[in-house]
Amino acid sequence: MKIINIIPSQYTQRRKRPFFLSRVCAGFPSPADDYLDRGLDLNEFLIQHPAATFFIKVSGDSMINAGIRSGDILIVDRSLEPGNGKVVVAVINGEFTVKRLRRRQGRMVLEADNEHYQPIEITEGIDFEVWGVVAHVIRSLDKGTG
Repeated sequence: MKIINIIPSQYTQRRKRPFFLSRVCAGFPSPADDYLDRGLDLNEFLIQHPAATFFIKVSGDSMINAGIRSGDILIVDRSLEPGNGKVVVAVINGEFTVKRLRRRQGRMVLEADNEHYQPIEITEGIDFEVWGVVAHVIRSLDKGTG
């Protein structure tokens, strides 16, 4: 996947939206669930570390099995630990990419979540940096899901 745009998270004004206390059921609705709990600020819910958080728009299909599609916006937190199996934004030889980080037998590998792409083994000759960990994915449903 390619990174189209990187936007820092800079919010100063809280914007709370209505938040229903009960969960949404895929079956029949319950009339007892019609009350609000409190306002919900999406920044509070999605951003743990504002100074280290960025929004990144992606293109490509290498991470479709991880639920990341072309046009999605990723919420990337640079303060999170890039552990084994985490989806990360990495810089390889000066180019940004989104892949799953794997550590195997002392080696580091970046894997796509799409069987049509080969893993990228990180060797000594590669200029490599984990730029941040993907914390959330934002997708508009009207753009399609598949």
